[in-house]
Amino acid sequence: MSTEPTNAAEFTVAEISIALKRTVEEKFGYVRVRGEISGYRGPHSSGHAYFSLKDDKARLEAVVWRGVFSRLAHKPEEGMEVVATGKLTTYPGSSKYQIVIDRIEPAGAGALMAMLEKRRKLLLAEGLFDQGRKKPLPFLPATIGVITSPTGAVIRDILHRLADRFPTRVIVWPVRVQGEPCATDVAAAINGFNALPAAGPVPRPDLIIVARGGGSIEDLWGFNEEIVVRAAADSDIPLISAVGHETDTTLIDFAADRRAPTPTGAAEMAVPVRLDLVATTNELGRRHRAAMVRFVVSLRDRLQAAGAGLPSAPDLLSVARQRHDMAEQKLSASLSALIAVKNFALARTAPRLSPVHLRARTDQLAQRVDSVGARLRPAINRRLEFFHQRLGAAARLKDNLGYLNVLRRGYALVTDAGGQIVRRASDVGPGAALHIKLADGELDAVAQGVVGSAPAPTKKPSRPKIRREPGSGGSQSELF
Repeated sequence: MSTEPTNAAEFTVAEISIALKRTVEEKFGYVRVRGEISGYRGPHSSGHAYFSLKDDKARLEAVVWRGVFSRLAHKPEEGMEVVATGKLTTYPGSSKYQIVIDRIEPAGAGALMAMLEKRRKLLLAEGLFDQGRKKPLPFLPATIGVITSPTGAVIRDILHRLADRFPTRVIVWPVRVQGEPCATDVAAAINGFNALPAAGPVPRPDLIIVARGGGSIEDLWGFNEEIVVRAAADSDIPLISAVGHETDTTLIDFAADRRAPTPTGAAEMAVPVRLDLVATTNELGRRHRAAMVRFVVSLRDRLQAAGAGLPSAPDLLSVARQRHDMAEQKLSASLSALIAVKNFALARTAPRLSPVHLRARTDQLAQRVDSVGARLRPAINRRLEFFHQRLGAAARLKDNLGYLNVLRRGYALVTDAGGQIVRRASDVGPGAALHIKLADGELDAVAQGVVGSAPAPTKKPSRPKIRREPGSGGSQSELF
């Protein structure tokens, strides 16, 4: 190994990396690179996207920063051939050069069509284009929501055709129909119409029309974005797609409930012709009136035919009239006979209703009442004497057993401040107020304390209960 001295400059790794970075950025600056996207797995958790651009001979690393990625009109997809615009630079951490992309464009119509077909198959597999999801259009919508540019000829064509066919309330949701914000605006408009309350200040549309004039595939690309297709498929309000000319096809056409060849055709699908409805209504009214006339004539003919086979009114009433006359004759004779019977009965009863007869009957009843009264008086007197004797016996028993006699023998009745009888010394505490009742008066006292302890009360033999008559002072038994 040669150890001869040399005058070659010595660099650190960082210095070499910085020098290379400066050289690459100054030499190339912003470039447009065409290649196929490879190794794309979606944005990183940081929001940045990393992948490669390759052709059949070389490979170039690429990065899209998070802020740029959200603004891309065409998001990167694996295998998509694109033209990427960005700044060529190096990444010293791995000794490689890369392009920091600011813009991505499909490389020609063929690439766009291939990406479109791939997206269509993906959404078709999810079932977003199934016929079972399609909703019928309302026959006569009261309010139509139109999503389009407010300044283009499309909205004028739609309003003019609606006014010619059937004037209807129209609510326009202005959107940008071309460029990067197109897809976001259209999806927000579809979701916004669906979010309106049914009884809110702004009426909720019964039908939505998404419309735009013709253009190239790049101009109509916003209506191929997945966000727009999903919003159209999820719309609860029936939706008509009227994007481009009759030969133009976008993915929103497959997700919509109906596709119109032109915006004017969408207006024709939305409402019927008013004059045709008036003519149809008049014709139906004429046919209804004619049918009613025929029905009434038929009923009249049937009634007349049925009436021809019925007997006349006099014939129907003749038998009933004859029965009535015979019943009237029998009733008159029966009334006369009944009156005669009642008169005879009254004549037989009249003598018994004379004043003399009634007076004699009254005297008999009076004699019976006097006889009963004479028998009741001794019985009542005996009953009263019996109760008087029982009452006297009860009064004497009350006096003998009453607590006043006990008090006269030297006893006292002691109650506490609440009026409750004090039976044991242990029931009274020091300082308790007492009321003492003696035979000749009453005293108020205060307890000084308990002297000794009274023995536990023994159970006294039960005494026979004394049957007391009502009012005999049964409450006096408290002393015994």
